[in-house]
Amino acid sequence: MNDIIALYLAFLRIGAVNFGGGYAMLPLLERDLVQTRGWTTTEDLTDYFAIGQCTPGLIALNVATFIGSRRKGVAGAIAATLGFITVPIIIILLIATFLQGFAHLPVVQNAFAGIRVCVCVLIVEAVMRLWSKSVIDHVSLAMYLVVFLMTALSGVLPVAVPAAILVILSGMLGVLLGRAVPPAGTSGKGGSDK
Repeated sequence: MNDIIALYLAFLRIGAVNFGGGYAMLPLLERDLVQTRGWTTTEDLTDYFAIGQCTPGLIALNVATFIGSRRKGVAGAIAATLGFITVPIIIILLIATFLQGFAHLPVVQNAFAGIRVCVCVLIVEAVMRLWSKSVIDHVSLAMYLVVFLMTALSGVLPVAVPAAILVILSGMLGVLLGRAVPPAGTSGKGGSDK
């Protein structure tokens, strides 16, 4: 039971500072869940983000559910999910109740402008961390360039390609490139050259 409570409290804390959501949360999640608690690895966390991108709902909430499930099954998934949403629900209810009368005030508008800048910085930090862990050789660099091109073209096409499709295509590309160009130090047949 203590593990379930620990999951709830950990994600309660994370949910309380979930400004920007999604990839903006990656540095916080990595520090708390990987480095401090050791509940997952950076690689698994990155995989959870990719899966979270393909599934309905908020990425960070999906990640909380995955980690809770992996740690303590269904009870862990429920505890992590409830922990993650508790503070945001309370804050949204308060904002919905009181903000309408204050949204026009310059101090409120300036506060939100500052929060948006912070979210941009957090996203850049997440991108830099992901880059250093994901683009590690010529195969992953080639994948990055192809996916970047697909994403850039998606932004200029009349119909944007959904992020879930880009993630699925990237996974397929990884399988194809991984088979075509085996990682250094392997024979290409699953065995090591050593």
